[in-house]
Amino acid sequence: MNGLLKFITCGSVDDGKSTLIGHILYDSKLLYTDQENALMLDSKVGSRGGEIDYSLLLDGLEAEREQGITIDVAYRYFTTKNRSFIVADTPGHEEYTRNMAVGASFAQLTIILIDAKQGVLLQTKRHSRICSFMGIHHFVFAVNKMDLVDYSEERFLEIKRNILELAKDLSLHNVKIIPVSATLGDNVTKKSDHMNWYEEESLLEYLELVDVTETRDDTCFYLPIQRVCRPNHEFRGFQGQIESGSVRVGQKIITFPSNEGATVKSILIGNKNAEEAYTGQGVTIQLDKEVDVSRGCVLSDNEKLPISKHVKATILWMDDEPLKVTKDYLVKLGTKMIPAIIKNVEYKIDVNTGKHKEVNLVTKNEIIYCDLEFTVKIVVDEFKKNKTLGELILIDRVSHMTSACGVVEYVEIGEEIPHFEHGDIKAGGYIFEEFYFNRENAFLLRQKALNTTYHVGDVVPIEGDSFWYPEFFDIVSIEDSVAILIRNKKIKDIIPIIEYQYEGLPIIDERGFELKIRSMADFNDYFLEFHSIKQENKVAFHNKWSKFETYRRIVFSDNFWMI
Repeated sequence: MNGLLKFITCGSVDDGKSTLIGHILYDSKLLYTDQENALMLDSKVGSRGGEIDYSLLLDGLEAEREQGITIDVAYRYFTTKNRSFIVADTPGHEEYTRNMAVGASFAQLTIILIDAKQGVLLQTKRHSRICSFMGIHHFVFAVNKMDLVDYSEERFLEIKRNILELAKDLSLHNVKIIPVSATLGDNVTKKSDHMNWYEEESLLEYLELVDVTETRDDTCFYLPIQRVCRPNHEFRGFQGQIESGSVRVGQKIITFPSNEGATVKSILIGNKNAEEAYTGQGVTIQLDKEVDVSRGCVLSDNEKLPISKHVKATILWMDDEPLKVTKDYLVKLGTKMIPAIIKNVEYKIDVNTGKHKEVNLVTKNEIIYCDLEFTVKIVVDEFKKNKTLGELILIDRVSHMTSACGVVEYVEIGEEIPHFEHGDIKAGGYIFEEFYFNRENAFLLRQKALNTTYHVGDVVPIEGDSFWYPEFFDIVSIEDSVAILIRNKKIKDIIPIIEYQYEGLPIIDERGFELKIRSMADFNDYFLEFHSIKQENKVAFHNKWSKFETYRRIVFSDNFWMI
């Protein structure tokens, strides 16, 4: 028997998704007697003139039956001689896009139904895009209601050409196209006598045989920690499911994000000892020494696993309330739960066409590309490289409702790029970056400048929303031991701080604060005091020498769409 297949059905309203799965269950003799009797009775009082209404096997809510449409996601488990299945029947109406995305998040394959009379619609493109967005790589397009077009091969081939064009536009792979009639059962569980021109397998035959094994690089072992098990003082085990690679007793591994090395002392699969474990297995791993590891950490043999607090992500907004930039959310990523904010929304993505749109307001069922910031650095990776460490959900911290789901597109790694650079001399700082204060959430947002690095000869901005500087001034970065000379809004020179000579011009630090220096003697005192203080006294040092309000100001804003 082939392995478990998890799949979803989606399509436009009344395309026959529930009917299709119901017919598979009925034809495959997968119903208990009482279920079959209930189906017959419900069908007689339904809207199909007494004919069997297979959709009733999945449309479980009273509201669904009253409206004749699917609203919620209906999950069913069934088994044939050749395979076991879990199917999620998802709603087709655009209003329930978030419900459909929830179903897609668990699936390995999607069946997208297309009405043979209507062909490929905007909803078809929307569902295909969301399924691809959620990481599904296997697509079955079931061209349904072939009985209503007299089983026309010409009509099927016309729709097939449109589907292949769509697959090319969305870069879909592993695409299968099957003509069916969900109501009459043509090509659902067995080949149809009405479409002899179609010589390939029926839908169920294909589902029983399709290989959905993901091609991935299993040379790297990583295990997101779900639980730390400590039944007594002699045993401390780290539990979770191996997401990639294999691990064996005696293997050297690294803990993330603490970046500690250790050796695997023992491996338990269930309650049995094992010498080695592989991808997909749930394990308990004991290490040879104490390490700083808790739920949400990762064990791996890859020293270069990304660790960051800044990512760019594509997310589907699922909340009834519009998105608020800089509002605090909880992010669930892998086994980690951590506070985070959406710092900036770069653009919307039209869910039907894929085109980028300007952002004014983000509401339910819309897709956006945004900057996401965690409170601390965590193990995170691009979704296309590492599904488990690249998929996330946003949770409202007050209501605990899921606000969005999404995938990581880019991870910002490494230290901050210097703002000033001249040969080997480099200095960082936020002097040309904007600071906005959100009154509702009491949150200060730093918005990066358009230019990240400045060199000798560059013109610098001297006025913004939250700052203004004179045309002639000096920048002193005491932490980097660098001085930058600004003359007539241009960088005249970038020099080591030991070469700096006070010329009577205003002096500003690397964050845009005025330094209370009025003479070379003041500068020497400032320099010597910095290099003599202890780390814990640096706050007092900056309070003594720095003044905020001369060149900086607070800008209140509840709307960050312009950022």
